[in-house]
Amino acid sequence: MSSRKNASRLRLTLGLPLGLLGDPVFAEEPLPLELDAISVTSDYESPTGPVTGYRATRSSSATKTDAAIRDIPQAISVVPAGVLKDLGSNSIERALDFAGGVSKQNNFGGLTLYEYSVRGFTTSEFYKDGFSANRGYPSTPDTANIERIEVLKGPAASLYGRGDPGGTVNIVTKKPQPHAFTTLQTNAGSWDRYRTALDVNAPLDEQADVLSRINLAIEDNHSFRDHVSSKRVFAAPSLSWQLNPDTSLLVESEFVRHSSTFDRGIVAPDNKWSGVSRSTFLGEPDDGDIDNHNNMLQAALEHHLNDGWKLRLASHYKEGKLWGYASESRPLNADGHSVNRRYRERDSNWHDSITQLELRGLFDLGSWQHELLVGTEYENFRKNERVTTIAGGRYAIDIYNPIYGQPKPDGARSGSDFFEHVESHALNLQDQIIFTDKLRGMIGVRFEHFDQRIDDHSRAASSRQSHDALTQRAGLLYQLTPQTGVFANASSSFKPNNGLDASGKAFKPEEGIGYEIGIKNELFDERLSSTLAFFHIEKENVLALDPRTDTSRAMGKARSQGFDLQVTGQVTDAVRVIGALAYIDAEVTKGDAVVPAGSRILGVARRSGSLLGVYEFQDGLLRGSDVGTAFTYVGDRSGEAGSDFELPAYHTVDLLAHYKASDNVTVGLNLNNLFDEKYYERSYSNYWVNPGEPRTFTVSLTLNL
Repeated sequence: MSSRKNASRLRLTLGLPLGLLGDPVFAEEPLPLELDAISVTSDYESPTGPVTGYRATRSSSATKTDAAIRDIPQAISVVPAGVLKDLGSNSIERALDFAGGVSKQNNFGGLTLYEYSVRGFTTSEFYKDGFSANRGYPSTPDTANIERIEVLKGPAASLYGRGDPGGTVNIVTKKPQPHAFTTLQTNAGSWDRYRTALDVNAPLDEQADVLSRINLAIEDNHSFRDHVSSKRVFAAPSLSWQLNPDTSLLVESEFVRHSSTFDRGIVAPDNKWSGVSRSTFLGEPDDGDIDNHNNMLQAALEHHLNDGWKLRLASHYKEGKLWGYASESRPLNADGHSVNRRYRERDSNWHDSITQLELRGLFDLGSWQHELLVGTEYENFRKNERVTTIAGGRYAIDIYNPIYGQPKPDGARSGSDFFEHVESHALNLQDQIIFTDKLRGMIGVRFEHFDQRIDDHSRAASSRQSHDALTQRAGLLYQLTPQTGVFANASSSFKPNNGLDASGKAFKPEEGIGYEIGIKNELFDERLSSTLAFFHIEKENVLALDPRTDTSRAMGKARSQGFDLQVTGQVTDAVRVIGALAYIDAEVTKGDAVVPAGSRILGVARRSGSLLGVYEFQDGLLRGSDVGTAFTYVGDRSGEAGSDFELPAYHTVDLLAHYKASDNVTVGLNLNNLFDEKYYERSYSNYWVNPGEPRTFTVSLTLNL
């Protein structure tokens, strides 16, 4: 409901009792009545707005409506931007450590948030404000424009369409606010890392009907990895306009210019550290950077038809390109101390347009209350991708004593040259039902038709396929007590596979189904929220990339089961916490000779956990200042599909402190990996292994201007 309607209702509510209090004896000579100014405030939390502390109470990711998290019959983890601010981190992956059951996967040489897994299943999909945001190779999302990160656990295809059954990550970006503010933050850290971010919000008229906001960031970073660096310029201007009491328009955009060294990491001889330094770079310093440019524009128009029904029309467009040269390591040679390398050129570009039309409404049917969502979506995605390998000898390098500056290969060129076009149409229905004060339900269904065309210019092959997919989900939540609810759900997923098999044919789409039961609790007078969920998920038509041939093949079926727990909240006025715990048993159930049944799924730890606690001083000279610590544990993981290579378990401890010198000045200190733990963060094979960061120190300065 619009703010103007709320104001009208307030005046009416105040006016009625004042009029009734008038004495008819004095009706002819009314006395002047002077009232004190009344300030009306609300503790209501917007599902797309800032979160106080770490505990979010509402979400739009799980239902595409404004829903209380405690009422959603599905596990959803919300990590507010304040977590990253406290940790002094600019990595979205650091936030996902506190979502529970999310694992790091292939990061495409450090260029993108390319792959991660939720509940054991790997995906490259993530969303921004409900729009698919990872088609192509977009650069890693910038934290300057992130309000919160929400992870919807389990299949969500009935709401978002094609995706993996483990879960869906939706990034909620910062929106224009009704009050003016300006925040400048700058930080500097180990290995010459520098970043400055500016957040400017301003109403453009006296009534605050037109609001503007712009987030800017610039980075110049080096690394503990030799010869590895990156630069970034980010801008995200947005504008909201209350056209009338019932109609609003929101326009948002993002522009990213990112350049970085392509870095596949180190080699693990005999599947061990074996004396290879974690700082050793196996590329060539003079290869130059890989450039990644991205532009995005989206707009959403919302109109309240009446108090119960709302219409939303939204459109999203993004484009990007990635290009550059890099030398990439190959398997260890027989001498045990050198690897051959490939010198490659990459040149990709993509365009993605998405349009959504949704009708949302409230109505009663008998004694049941319904919130209905009817939505349609159209997407048109095009991508050109060319990867050229330039031949010219072994081009080898010693992994213990690398000598750079070798002549670049200048021989025959070979590689892949793809054009992909995906066009999809979808219709989805969702109904959230209140059966009684204690029993709630949700059902959803989505019908999607997609056409996929892949042209392989390098092999003069072409493949087309069309598919119709029907995905569903259903869930129930029963409120045992005002503080405790139990829930159960079942849902399905669908995702087309990319690429062609060895014979030039398109792969069949992946299909999955998941089941979940759990319990949600509100503790300490609703200061602390927790969700414990048990799950079982199956997926078929799974692809695996054979690192020995660089070709994909249909692996068969996989299964993941286990539980995850997340706890967030304000234990006391001074103490805020967020933590997660997960046990995931994920394995191949139908494989082949390369990846046999029983193989663990790449990069997924059976056990993982995290906990961040912060104490904020309430009185005295340190009022508003805080100190805290973060603990992260990741168990052993498969380091290469179908092999016995494993990444060992590791844990890290981080320390943080912020001194609030005044209302407008805050100085921050962060010490990460306090004990300088040596660990593998992720791998793709035993010759593409990314070591974790050593002990790092960061100092920050925040100014409220």
